[in-house]
Amino acid sequence: MASPQTVTVQPASRVRGRVRPPGDKSISHRYALLSALADGTSLIQGYSTGGDCRSTLDCLRSLGVSVEETGRSAEGLSLRIDGRGLGGLRAPAGILDAGNSGSTMRMLAGLLAAHPFASTMGGDESLSRRPMKRVIVPLERMGARIASTDGRPPLTIEGVAAPTPIDFEPEVPSAQVKSAVLLAGLHGNGVTRVRESTPTRDHTERALAAFGVTVITDAQGISVKGGQRLSANNLSVPGDISSAAFWMVAAASLSGSEIVIEHVGLNRSRTGILDILKRMGADVAIDMGSDGPGEPIGTITVRHGGLTTTEIVPREVPGVIDELPVLGALATHGGELHVTGAGELRVKESDRISALADGFRRMGGDIEEFPDGFHISGRERLTGGEVDARHDHRLAMAFAIAALGASGPTVIHDAGAAAVSYPEFFSVLESLRA
Repeated sequence: MASPQTVTVQPASRVRGRVRPPGDKSISHRYALLSALADGTSLIQGYSTGGDCRSTLDCLRSLGVSVEETGRSAEGLSLRIDGRGLGGLRAPAGILDAGNSGSTMRMLAGLLAAHPFASTMGGDESLSRRPMKRVIVPLERMGARIASTDGRPPLTIEGVAAPTPIDFEPEVPSAQVKSAVLLAGLHGNGVTRVRESTPTRDHTERALAAFGVTVITDAQGISVKGGQRLSANNLSVPGDISSAAFWMVAAASLSGSEIVIEHVGLNRSRTGILDILKRMGADVAIDMGSDGPGEPIGTITVRHGGLTTTEIVPREVPGVIDELPVLGALATHGGELHVTGAGELRVKESDRISALADGFRRMGGDIEEFPDGFHISGRERLTGGEVDARHDHRLAMAFAIAALGASGPTVIHDAGAAAVSYPEFFSVLESLRA
């Protein structure tokens, strides 16, 4: 390891061990936001240690929310959050810094649109390039006024005390946009509905229910009636299946490998990766555990199997959008993967299609790039090389997993980006070498 930002990954013969992944990033954001709106004090265990989720906490503190970190363990942070009640956020004294977190910016925009004060949200260079029109459009329909730089951050939001209820269908299915609209609608005087042509993650619906809000999901979409008070709760964040995906793929990639992943979230809107791993040839076993308030939790065991040729079609993409880079890494170990309908990857923390293709080619891989996807053939073993993660946490980790099967070492520049979601990633990787 030359520096915190540059990591050298050596090839591995196999990986074995037990892992408890960090608290789910998507769920952590939502529990913090809803705790801030609740009546009373919420206790959260296993909150993500990643930089993105810390950005959400920092923004909430700037909005007058008392957030106390009461402990830290391998499972994540323990938090005490004193809610300010529905509509109770306070105007910030300065710019709200969302860091690298698109989740923070889009979902918090929904809350800010429902408060009668002006606020500005910014972020780092990467976040400042990401599109926000998809959330600006519905929130302006609800009565907020939002200024941006051609639809990109920073966002200056002039909210309203009682947003106008809307019936909205996003052009591109997005759990973050759905969440922003529902959170704004919670402050309105009628029913707000979001329609989805393709179902997205339902973490917000589950989290709202855990805080005592009635959410209606039917053929017409997902609806919430405004004015419902939120009741504080004590909740445990399950392990992040998107982070666990890197260990699943590592085990599936190398002969003789087995990794057991404990206390991981098994929400059906996030488990599409398990079906795809099986199709790609992995041996996957699932042990369902508790299904308490909020989210189902269990254990996943993955062993190496013979890799095959697999296609991921557009209707599957929303359920595995975050896992596509590491599934691409799996294909470099001897499989073949064809992905279409994933144009959304081009507007993530980086242009993930272009950056993934460039990185794998520099490692000796065979990858063809499409406007909305890619094709990877793993017939030839990777050689290793030098790659750039481009400030993108999922690319840093995907390159590391691909590097395990190379014939030589791989140097990953900007590897520190992994800390956005999984600060412990590289130390856990070393512990699994067998």
